[in-house]
Amino acid sequence: MITPAASLLKYDNPVLVRTTTDRKSPKGRLLRVSHEQPANSLPVPPPPKPKSATAECTKQENEEILNAILPPREWIEDNQLWVQQVSSAPCTRTDVINLEELLDEKLQQRQARETGICPIRRELYSQCFDELIRQVTINCAERGLLLLRVRDEIQMTIAAYQTLYESSVAFGMRKALQAEQGKADMEKKISDLEEERQELKKQLNEQKAKSDAIEKRENERRQVEEKKHAEEVQFLKRSNQQLKTQLEGIIAPKK
Repeated sequence: MITPAASLLKYDNPVLVRTTTDRKSPKGRLLRVSHEQPANSLPVPPPPKPKSATAECTKQENEEILNAILPPREWIEDNQLWVQQVSSAPCTRTDVINLEELLDEKLQQRQARETGICPIRRELYSQCFDELIRQVTINCAERGLLLLRVRDEIQMTIAAYQTLYESSVAFGMRKALQAEQGKADMEKKISDLEEERQELKKQLNEQKAKSDAIEKRENERRQVEEKKHAEEVQFLKRSNQQLKTQLEGIIAPKK
């Protein structure tokens, strides 16, 4: 494991837990660092006042809650397992001012974006919020637990928005691919319809030419028929006139 990088969260000095010369997993049971004083041969001091005992108990509970909220980090260096817990030292107004200055300095050093989505800015502000939780938890564990709840809710909301963003991007990509594929299909369909239109137009011109030819032929035939009919009518009229003249010639001598 690589040595952890510097963080805005304040830690105590790292403590050597054990050497990793054996083949045990580094995820084995972590030795708890005791805050009790070593026993000595001096006479046992008189028991403290109940108020001091209560304050010491409250301080120990706050430290346990602090370690639960902000777990210690561990790493292996030169086959040695090191553990570093968050600091339980009370903070002052100067510490808060220094934290703000250090945050601005880190943002400038790592060239974080001032607006928009920036993982660097998010990481630094998350570290700053953890440090504020540490400072508050030392003085009031309940307030620190409430801030932890707020932090977890914010992280869960961000994770939900991130998941929603990724799913929306994937959905958009699928729709874009479908639209591109649909565009190619539509272009092919347009090309096929254009070819069909040209073929139908060609057939229409052919049928129109045939219709014009048939109409011309029928007109010529009708003209021939009309002329023939007119000639027949004229012939019949002449024949009728001749027969009438002959009939009158036959009837006239009898008078």
